[in-house]
Amino acid sequence: MNKLPLASRIQILNMLCEGSSMRSISRITGASINTVSKLLEDAGEVCAAFHDERVRGVQAKRVQVDEIWSFVYAKERNVAGAKAAPEAAGDVWTWTALDADSKLIVSFLVGDRHGACAKLFMDDVAARLATRVQLTSDGHRAYLDAVEGAFGADVDYAQLVKLYGAVPEAAKGRYSPAECTGIKKTRIEGKPDPKHISTSYVERQNLTMRMSMRRFTRLTNAFSKKVENHVHALALYFVHYNWMRTHKTLRVTPAIEAGLTDRLWSWEDILAIMDAADEPKKRGPYKKRSDENSK
Repeated sequence: MNKLPLASRIQILNMLCEGSSMRSISRITGASINTVSKLLEDAGEVCAAFHDERVRGVQAKRVQVDEIWSFVYAKERNVAGAKAAPEAAGDVWTWTALDADSKLIVSFLVGDRHGACAKLFMDDVAARLATRVQLTSDGHRAYLDAVEGAFGADVDYAQLVKLYGAVPEAAKGRYSPAECTGIKKTRIEGKPDPKHISTSYVERQNLTMRMSMRRFTRLTNAFSKKVENHVHALALYFVHYNWMRTHKTLRVTPAIEAGLTDRLWSWEDILAIMDAADEPKKRGPYKKRSDENSK
């Protein structure tokens, strides 16, 4: 099977993680849009498996969780009138859990914002942690049962709720939220330290995510058309963020800071894993069938 040169594949993957659209990547690199899409799919599957295997036994002390909104094919209110909308069309939420000290993305999940997804997400977070943590979320009620089911009493959990004033008349209809007038911290389980009840780091990371992937940009036609590609792009982004992108404050990658690796990873490493998985299996020795079996 023909493959792009290694340098071209690295360039495409880097551009996918730096906010370029698939069609602009096709124009710049000369690769067809189908080639870019296939590389996204293949790399996304490998990155999802890589994250699942490698981000385990995280020695975290403080974990922050949040959700970020996007949509696939059409916004939820427009799906009914959309032409040939796929089954997964509509609003899509990405749940993220971040280690506040190492800035490592511990877990992520793509789905809706209901209790079932909250449970799946928190179960996965708990399975990747090796220590008791202080956990902070926003006031989304789905977290209450999900955290209880995943951690029981073995967590110091608090919710932080932001209080907003009335939206000014001039700002109505815009994306800018109303002015935050205060916060409310509520202890839910254990003994969370009030000084560390915060979601600032995970919210800032979600902003980085929105700025780093073209399909998260508002007011454009760059949104995901298929939920599968949306998931693949997120898997690429999180592996790039955790393992390849040096954090400016830490001066190392989050994976190094978290003790999951001792070196800076690159797309060459991920592509080597992809190529190894694509190698055809060697055929065993030929065995002649007996006359009885050949009848």
